[in-house]
Amino acid sequence: MAHTRISVTWGSRLRLKPPYRGRERINVVREHCALSAPRHTTAPVTHARGDFDFARAASLLTDAASRAGAAIMAHFQTTTEVELKGDLSPVTRADRDSDAIILEALKRLAPDVTVVSEEAHGATSTPLGDRFFLVDPLDGTKEFIQKRSDFTVNIALIEDGRPRFGLVFAPARALLAVTIAEGEAVEAELKPDAAGADLDRLERRRLCARAGNPEGLTALVSLSHLDPDTEAFLAKLKIAARSGAGSSVKFLAIAQGEADVYPRFGPTMEWDTAAGQAVLEAAGGSVVTAAGEPLRYGKTEQGLRNPSFIAWGAQGAA
Repeated sequence: MAHTRISVTWGSRLRLKPPYRGRERINVVREHCALSAPRHTTAPVTHARGDFDFARAASLLTDAASRAGAAIMAHFQTTTEVELKGDLSPVTRADRDSDAIILEALKRLAPDVTVVSEEAHGATSTPLGDRFFLVDPLDGTKEFIQKRSDFTVNIALIEDGRPRFGLVFAPARALLAVTIAEGEAVEAELKPDAAGADLDRLERRRLCARAGNPEGLTALVSLSHLDPDTEAFLAKLKIAARSGAGSSVKFLAIAQGEADVYPRFGPTMEWDTAAGQAVLEAAGGSVVTAAGEPLRYGKTEQGLRNPSFIAWGAQGAA
């Protein structure tokens, strides 16, 4: 497929804010969310549903995410060569460098499990079976090109149409969120590093979505895809505050207990949402369609496109 290629050059004056400024809570573990350290193992991932090794997956993919993040950040303040794909969405060398690192790690982790990556494979109409990985090596490419910090690396395992494992890494914010066990997700400060990272050496905090305040909810919206349907949905709720962000950062904010609802009526693909949904659900939140059904995956008959959905904190719309 022919791509249109342009170059974007950015000055050196941009300086990112230090991660966690104003929050400084990454190492605090809430008493009602006691954290259990993940097990260390070298056993391979098997296809048996009960045998998926969260600890090994989290460890290996944290290492890969750190390296992928370093590859992305190496391009962050340089001349960015941008190509336009067939759907006119942008792709950069950073997307491809990150993708190669993640695909290699998934081959080591689970060589028999199908991987669907936005950059390597794109949408497919071929049935994927009941177990596969979804990868977006650089979610928020537009934000990356604009030199903003809200872009992420997304990796998710889908089983029987639902996201079971998820990892989201925002390299410009040094923020990692990953599921380390069934129903348990943590965040940690993780700096991108070409040498990789050891999850066991990171100080982790369990993620716990909050129940919405009846006096008013904090809503998140997409900066790139705010539309009248989103405004109409929010108008039906009691909203105390709202803010915009790109990529899976919005799922993480709800999982962290910093926001309550994120409606999305604009277009998304499955690799955009699966990892964030896995993390949010493990933190006690939920992601449902506009009809109130769980957002499901493997919709190859729809080209892996998502319907409209709403991400909620604890207790959802109740």
